[in-house]
Amino acid sequence: MRLEGKLAIVTGAASGIGAATAALFAEEGARVLAVDLPGTRLARAHRSRPGVETLEADIAADGAGARVVGEAVSRFGGLDILMNSAGVGSNAPAEDMPIEEWDRVFSVNVRGMFLLCQAAIPAMKQRKGGRIVNVASVMARRTDYGLSAYTAAKHAVAGLTKTLALELGRSGITANYIEPGAIYTGMTKTNFDQPHIREVWEKKSPLRRLGQPIDIARGALYLASDEASFVTGHGLVIDGGLTLRA
Repeated sequence: MRLEGKLAIVTGAASGIGAATAALFAEEGARVLAVDLPGTRLARAHRSRPGVETLEADIAADGAGARVVGEAVSRFGGLDILMNSAGVGSNAPAEDMPIEEWDRVFSVNVRGMFLLCQAAIPAMKQRKGGRIVNVASVMARRTDYGLSAYTAAKHAVAGLTKTLALELGRSGITANYIEPGAIYTGMTKTNFDQPHIREVWEKKSPLRRLGQPIDIARGALYLASDEASFVTGHGLVIDGGLTLRA
């Protein structure tokens, strides 16, 4: 029960990494507000799961950060952990990318995350400390064809998190980010369900498999727990060894 008595928000919690993290946090003793878009079967994903309550919200909408944090504080009486897992992908050459697509990626992957962090800080200060865990990507340090928006956004997540760590350390708040590799989630399953694509990515990992949401959730649990009380500003790579080779 590494999170016993802790109060948490997990975004992107209807499926994939967010759903696995919300469930694991609750199993480890936290009260969790699981957040995702309307129409994503969020309540169904956590139905009858002790310790998890749900809230439908678009984190990219104006005022959503304050609304989500306010709801958690209202329901639980405070906030100790913020896990920003919500995100969107993008794949288009920079030359052809509509600016609307660039803005969409940044509105969710960076702006929405920032506003949640900003709203969470006063609540965590009231608790004399806290944990911020942001999901970036191995593309926070690398790139690939067609990923100009996605890679730029994930680099921004890394930069934001490091700055938060620097600014908030004196308040007992840590801020870290996770860099997942090839993970089988709702966002990636369309590609990874194609055997020829899945086999390529499995071979890229020394472990010869795709990552699963629980692999990332376990890393998030560590960063959210007291075991990581002296870890801040860190990017935790969880990629099955994908980035060991150039």
